[in-house]
Amino acid sequence: MATQRLLLITIDGPAGAGKTTVSRMLARKLGYRYLDTGALYRAVAWTARSADVRPDDDRGLGDVCALLHLRIEGSRLVAGGEDITDRIRTPEITMLASAVSARPVVRQALLDIQRDMGRDGGLVAEGRDMGTVVFPDADFKFFLDATVRQRAMRRYRQYGREKGQSLSRIEADIRRRDANDSSRDIAPLKAADDALTIDSTAMTARQVVDLMMAHMAGRPA
Repeated sequence: MATQRLLLITIDGPAGAGKTTVSRMLARKLGYRYLDTGALYRAVAWTARSADVRPDDDRGLGDVCALLHLRIEGSRLVAGGEDITDRIRTPEITMLASAVSARPVVRQALLDIQRDMGRDGGLVAEGRDMGTVVFPDADFKFFLDATVRQRAMRRYRQYGREKGQSLSRIEADIRRRDANDSSRDIAPLKAADDALTIDSTAMTARQVVDLMMAHMAGRPA
């Protein structure tokens, strides 16, 4: 019996659309690896801030990327031997990550790392340009979206109250990040032409995953 080929699946979308939850659930369901590419950019942003490198300092960012040693241990991200998983999930690092991700020197440095991870398939890659730039030949592509209000509410329930963030502040941050990500010259946030766009506003994560599984199996939704 022939061995079933491992697929490469991309899930793109704006902040708060539910990409992380859905991507992890889909990866577990398929027995695939999960790649959170946003965490890689957050790691660059966190390291740059620690080194007092500005997000518009391309030479400094190049040095940061050249010296950055990243590895994924389960669901934890380790940089230079230090677990930074929780440290990169702050509003400040979120905005810095959006800024550094627009710099070509950073995108190029992480591009090869990401493509190497997806070389053999068996991967669910989450991000903002997975289906358009990093893996344009992916087997299946999805673009997950939701209303700004719904995305802000999800973020607020996720960590807003713990960090003293108001719903209105989170919504304003999401609108600003949407504008930054969609208008940048390098790899702007958009759905790939061959991606299935899913509006998750009124859907649970499980419903989204079921819809993705049906689509990949060629069944009607």
